[in-house]
Amino acid sequence: MNAKSLILPVLLLAALPAFAARPLVTLRAELDRSVLPANQAQTAVIKLTLDTAPLPREAERPPVNLTLVLDRSGSMRGAPIQHAREAAIEAIRRLGPNDIFSLVTYDSVIETLIPAGRLTDRREAEQIIRNITPRGMTALFGGVSQGAEELRKHMEIEGSPRIHRMILLSDGLANVGPSSPEDLGRLGQSLAKEGIAVTTIGLGNDFNEDLMTRLARQSDGNTYYVENSRDLVRIFNEELGDTLSVAARGVFVSFQCPPGVRPVRSLGRDARIEGQTVEIRLNQLYGGQLRHLLLEVELPATPAQVDLPVVNALVRYENLLLHAEETQTAALVARFSETEQEVKESVNPVVMQEYMMFQAAEARTQAVELYERGERDQAQQVLLLNSMQLQQAGETYDLPGLNAEAVNIQHHNSELGRRGLDSSLRKSLVTEADQTTRGQRAR
Repeated sequence: MNAKSLILPVLLLAALPAFAARPLVTLRAELDRSVLPANQAQTAVIKLTLDTAPLPREAERPPVNLTLVLDRSGSMRGAPIQHAREAAIEAIRRLGPNDIFSLVTYDSVIETLIPAGRLTDRREAEQIIRNITPRGMTALFGGVSQGAEELRKHMEIEGSPRIHRMILLSDGLANVGPSSPEDLGRLGQSLAKEGIAVTTIGLGNDFNEDLMTRLARQSDGNTYYVENSRDLVRIFNEELGDTLSVAARGVFVSFQCPPGVRPVRSLGRDARIEGQTVEIRLNQLYGGQLRHLLLEVELPATPAQVDLPVVNALVRYENLLLHAEETQTAALVARFSETEQEVKESVNPVVMQEYMMFQAAEARTQAVELYERGERDQAQQVLLLNSMQLQQAGETYDLPGLNAEAVNIQHHNSELGRRGLDSSLRKSLVTEADQTTRGQRAR
């Protein structure tokens, strides 16, 4: 019997319309190999996929509670503030009559230019945005805190949950108030507990990418590095498209391993590991999204032809289309063989690609750390070795995505040798590593 995923829906929805008759989120569990080497202890990779159904056209989407927090410090003069204003105006034009919107700007001073509420006069709102001019320094922490206060004014309405999202734009270093990645990480973690996701957009080459990625990661938002302000309208539109397609929230995932199977680490996601149990919390899932979670586990030496239970997985979430809690489960069993060829042929290319992409993200992070410690040759060696591993895996398992990633890593390596770890390259490496490890949608 091959490794398999058993999907066991808990909530029966047969009496509801067709789109509600099946689970909103399908849960699948897979191993990196369906047949493992017998009679030896080893590490295996479990991939858990959360497959969220697309939002049906006939369904009314949940209303959003959106705040834009815009940097208007002096460095935003010229094209950056112009394109930021255009992006903000495009964003409000996509909102519906039941959506809540607020606008906070920050420099040395934090101002709420549009208090949280429905947009009853869009022309007035657009004019307020057009009148934003740059000035002062960068009180980023205060801007995020004020944006959160606006969101808190409209957290819920009876019988109709809202999607709470903050979009933060910054082009400079936070130089007023708390300014470390740790400070913003703690703030992001606190906001996530309130159901608020923060998406961060870093513009140009002067912002702190460690701070921005930490804030987004801890709140389960997205993160972007935008070199040219002309791209702001596109990024705002794509991010708002995600926000308007949220289908589930309050997502809780658990892995329960049987005795003898030891969880080692969650790849790319913060997780609570206690004994045989691993718990991961996600803020939101988008309609039509595939969200992947990777877990390394240690397996005991097992005889050939023996089926070993590896994990029982569970996901629990609030279905925002039905205003109801749903739970899905999946179980995973591994088979063992003494035949090397059988093990080799059982490699799961989909899981292999996810795992190799995670290793590419780790290589980027390691290269940055090595370079900044003065170990420049070692940094390039890490990227070179990773690109070779990606290319070999891509050719072996016919995975064009890995070949493309190998080319990307090679490009990073050549740029590191040519110009060193300048601000632009560092931001690319840090942001791409964060996007990959957290499964952010490709843009």
